[in-house]
Amino acid sequence: MATTSDIRNGLCMKYNNDIYKVIEFLHVKPGKGPAFVRTKLKSVTSGKVIDNTFPSGRKIDEVRVETHKFQFLYKDGEDYHFMNQADYEQMALQVAQIDAPDLLKEGTVVTILINSEDGMPLSVDMPQSIILEVTHTEPGIKGNTATNATKPATVETGARVNVPLFINEGDKIKVDTAKGQYLERVKE
Repeated sequence: MATTSDIRNGLCMKYNNDIYKVIEFLHVKPGKGPAFVRTKLKSVTSGKVIDNTFPSGRKIDEVRVETHKFQFLYKDGEDYHFMNQADYEQMALQVAQIDAPDLLKEGTVVTILINSEDGMPLSVDMPQSIILEVTHTEPGIKGNTATNATKPATVETGARVNVPLFINEGDKIKVDTAKGQYLERVKE
């Protein structure tokens, strides 16, 4: 059994007859009253995100997980197929188990958390950023880059990302997978 002091991003725990993964947490020590931990939890079975507050020192039931590197192969309807890079075993996961499925490009290496008790995959952790090619956007107007104005762009995976006005079709951009936001243009 762990306590609230062991809570960290990525921790998997049993809560309300389900397994949740900690997305965000904040230890709060108010001037008056006891300390507590404010968390944002994501269900690994349904993908539902809930906010919860734990009193400091409360026992939590941690789920033991193993992490494995997998390569994304292809999408087939609602199933996403991955290959283990160690033993070349393949597995198919549902869209609810993937954090940002619209940013997943073929060949991307991800980390899959697997429950060590029953061998079931719990969630897919994307890399922090991914480089994608812009397939469609309105043309940029020269000299219109003095402000932080943005325009919508479609990338090669079909996702829509807001980009600065100077980005054109064919440019490669780095996208933050956690927030789905433009980070920078990539020169090759």
